[in-house]
Amino acid sequence: MKLIKFLFLLSLTTQTIFAQKSIVNEFAAIDKKALLLPDSLSKTTELIASYITSNFTTDKDKSRAIFIWVASNIQYDIDNMFAINFYEKKEDKISKPLKTRKGICENYASLFTDICLKSGLKSFVIEGYTKQNGFSDYLPHAWSAALIDTSWFLFDPTWGSGYMNNGKFYTKINNDYYLVSPSSLIKSHIPFDYLWQFLNYPVTNQEFLEGKTKQNADRPFFDFKDSIQVYEKQSHVDQLISSAVRVEKNGVKNSLVFDRLQHLKLEIENDRQNKTVNIYNSAVADYNDGINGFNDFINYRNKQFTPLKPDPEIQNMIDVADNKLKEAKIKLGQISNPNANTATMIRQLTKSIDDALNQVAEQQDWLKVYFSKGKSGRKSMFYERKVSWYGIPLN
Repeated sequence: MKLIKFLFLLSLTTQTIFAQKSIVNEFAAIDKKALLLPDSLSKTTELIASYITSNFTTDKDKSRAIFIWVASNIQYDIDNMFAINFYEKKEDKISKPLKTRKGICENYASLFTDICLKSGLKSFVIEGYTKQNGFSDYLPHAWSAALIDTSWFLFDPTWGSGYMNNGKFYTKINNDYYLVSPSSLIKSHIPFDYLWQFLNYPVTNQEFLEGKTKQNADRPFFDFKDSIQVYEKQSHVDQLISSAVRVEKNGVKNSLVFDRLQHLKLEIENDRQNKTVNIYNSAVADYNDGINGFNDFINYRNKQFTPLKPDPEIQNMIDVADNKLKEAKIKLGQISNPNANTATMIRQLTKSIDDALNQVAEQQDWLKVYFSKGKSGRKSMFYERKVSWYGIPLN
């Protein structure tokens, strides 16, 4: 069966413009300084972060400076809004908007989060979907979270950068998507994984679609802070597994959630297969090292241990080969639920290892007798029978 890669298309909102009274920008001083960042320092997130940390001290000021710089300097890439590769590397998601000054929501969020991390702010990229004017969007979306002092806040630099109208993008900073409380943003943005709602009573997909986003304290309490700490300590595959469980638990109510769940399961399976391949290849390498070591010993024995080495060195030659073969067998035992082809390969390699270990055991027994004899007795042992080259093919 062929593996299907799920393509996630990330959305930009089309916002309706309403006439409103002039509002004083409380961030004017921060914004001005942030936008003075020289172009020469905007080539990498490391340089941008260096400017941020040199000019701003508090978590809130840093987050504002990063938000306004990203939202002001990156244009929404309308031409490529449907051409995203969900498997794109994080580094590419970040480098593209810095080079082209264009991007879609994954680029905005990845860029914002990476600058935050390099400026000393804990931050995550969040993927989910949105609702506008009471209707669920048909494209996935990405935004960010950052820990400001001791509380988590949400940031959507894409929606905060401007709006689309008649197929064109217009830059217009929208502070409604800066430093948003989780209980507020859940009205329009829901993560696929409810861990990233940052709520003690997560909203289900069904509730989100019905507009019922008020916290329901009658349901079980979810300690998202402790859960995030656990998440950060997990391996990548364990993060994927736990996320898949939460995504499914929160209700697969539309194609966006379904695709996300399938993508997670695919990643988990790919990770398992890659781990199996890596373990098997490592076992093969140990097997080959063991055979090479054993053949070196046999060659040395056929030369009647000349030039002569101390007994411990001679013993070490066969011990190293023995240990390598045993390590290879242990590694094969770590592979769980292999497919039929891999299982056949494991059986074949295991048989080769066992055959080799039997040969090594014979030499170990021969050495014990050899070391127990005097000089003349040792010499005579080389004429008892000729030892042939072991010669196991190296795979």
